[in-house]
Amino acid sequence: MPESIHSSSNPDMDCSSVRFVHSINEAGRLLPSASRWNSIAIDYNVLPRSSIAYDSLPSVYSKSVEFNLVVTDKTRLKRFVYISVFLVLAIVALVLLLHFLPHKHGHHGSSKNLTHAINQALTFFEAQKSGYLPKNSTVSFRGDSGLQDGNSSGHNLVGGFYDSGNNIKFSFPTAYTITLLSWTVIEYHQKYADIGELEHVKEIIKWGSDYLLKLFIPPIKSTSSSTTILFSQASCLKGFVNDAFNDVNCWQRPEDMSYLRPVSICNSTASDLAGEIVAALSAASLVFREDTGYSGELIKGAEKLFELATAVDPRMQGTYTTSDACGGQARQFYNSSGFEDELVWAGTWLFFATGNTTYLTKATEKFPSAETEEMPSEKWIFYWNNKITANAVLLTRLRFFLDPGYPYAAALQPSTTRTDLLMCSYLSNHIFDNTPGGLILLRPDHGKPLQFAATASFLSKLYSDYLDLLHQSGGSCGGYNYTLEMLQSFSVSQASIKYHHKDCACLPTYALNGPFLI
Repeated sequence: MPESIHSSSNPDMDCSSVRFVHSINEAGRLLPSASRWNSIAIDYNVLPRSSIAYDSLPSVYSKSVEFNLVVTDKTRLKRFVYISVFLVLAIVALVLLLHFLPHKHGHHGSSKNLTHAINQALTFFEAQKSGYLPKNSTVSFRGDSGLQDGNSSGHNLVGGFYDSGNNIKFSFPTAYTITLLSWTVIEYHQKYADIGELEHVKEIIKWGSDYLLKLFIPPIKSTSSSTTILFSQASCLKGFVNDAFNDVNCWQRPEDMSYLRPVSICNSTASDLAGEIVAALSAASLVFREDTGYSGELIKGAEKLFELATAVDPRMQGTYTTSDACGGQARQFYNSSGFEDELVWAGTWLFFATGNTTYLTKATEKFPSAETEEMPSEKWIFYWNNKITANAVLLTRLRFFLDPGYPYAAALQPSTTRTDLLMCSYLSNHIFDNTPGGLILLRPDHGKPLQFAATASFLSKLYSDYLDLLHQSGGSCGGYNYTLEMLQSFSVSQASIKYHHKDCACLPTYALNGPFLI
């Protein structure tokens, strides 16, 4: 407190009255006193008075100005201060109460921090990694594992991702996952960058694409080998080769595995597996196009595998789960129902990666047969077993923004028509049911509805963005019209609904056969 407090010049004034003093420098600004402003002193006569006169204290300020401010009614001053303090505390309490109370959101409101959800979803992949883990791994409880994978076949198959909560590495869903992750980066790389996750997701994609390059071994002309080798899985069998569910019951840390891990081997007649790997490598090459060396390596592998897969006699083409030697345990978990959609998928992504219209020709020529092959129960659904719905959106993107012209214009129109029908199926409520919370049930008899809702959210968001770039207000199919706002609202609703599943509350983000819990 400054020393510049003097008795009042008014002789009638009580000397015990309180003076208010502001210390002001020559520039007219309040002077600081240690850690706070030396602004005001208030005497409530609560503490005993010092016997030392203020005038006898040395001043810490060289200059001061005296203000003859006098409190004439202490009772009113105290009341004012008490009321002010009470009001401030009440406001603070109200703000804290509103902040911490649970908020009820409407069906279409975003009730979750989706940035946090994306981070947690990507962390899932960190936990699923197999092989020599990077030093900067964000999952501290995981370590190196599966370091002998492939030894039984004479090839290095270290790396990749474990499936779900098991120790199996399935090639088919891994390739699908890398394709889908790459597509999200191609379309929304700036969004990833804005939330600081771009390099993170690219590192995950590269972890997967590095592994996929190991799965394909082309025939070597200089030797007697003329067989294309595809590895479909590395599994935890522990001697029970015929027990397809052994790995599900094998609750062991992958870091502790010390038993033989056999691999399943296919050839180029596994058209669906080959096509999905081609799509993944092609899409990943676009993610890493600035790294011309790595991108070129991915494209080279994709083109070679596509060439071998499409050169097979059509009568010999089939799914990778046709034989036990190739499908292995995957037949129990990822039993592919067809291969035409994967070859269309592969050709489309290869065209985007290379610009070679030969691949687009093959894709558009096979599109009708892929639609015919589609199972009725999977109509309008995009997941690891059915790519035709997503391929229609991808070809529509091509038609909207690249316009390859003759002879592709006529071939691409059905894709746009199918995409409009797809959006109407999401929005019309005449084809699919919804839960009371709004989650769309694309396959109500199948279980695990979140995987289908997540991809529906993704495709509807993509298409709404495409239409927005074209300055279109919406679309139609038959007599049903929809707007951009309807598409955007549907997309957000499926990504933000907290769906109370019988086992968990999950956010519908899906890959590698498991929803990410947040």
